[in-house]
Amino acid sequence: MATSKVTYLGELRTSSIHLQSGTEIITDAPIDNNGKGEAFSPTDMVANSLATCMLTVMGIKARDLGVDFSGSTAEVTKVMAAEPRRISEIHITFQMNLEADDKTKTILERTGMTCPVHFSLHPDIKKEIVFNWK
Repeated sequence: MATSKVTYLGELRTSSIHLQSGTEIITDAPIDNNGKGEAFSPTDMVANSLATCMLTVMGIKARDLGVDFSGSTAEVTKVMAAEPRRISEIHITFQMNLEADDKTKTILERTGMTCPVHFSLHPDIKKEIVFNWK
């Protein structure tokens, strides 16, 4: 069963429909690659997916531990390289909305680093991950 249906809308824009929920994501080519930069670019989505995946698996583990870190955020920076054009680095700074002991912090941080997107990214992509706790 397919996960999504992607339609090219023209002018370097796509619409992706999540088939189970009907949720739509629009992507636009970035300004530095002939686009308008009016939405996430496909490579923005890759970098963003790392942060959302990490927060999701940490959320699962936090629930199992009986803690809540709702309101935690991640600031994502994507660095591109040329020849070939690709993502060379992803920097993520987490602001963890939880006062936790060292054991809980370690468990959650290690869990985040084992998310499926992290393991799916090419090993040549530098990943700089920082966790800031309350």
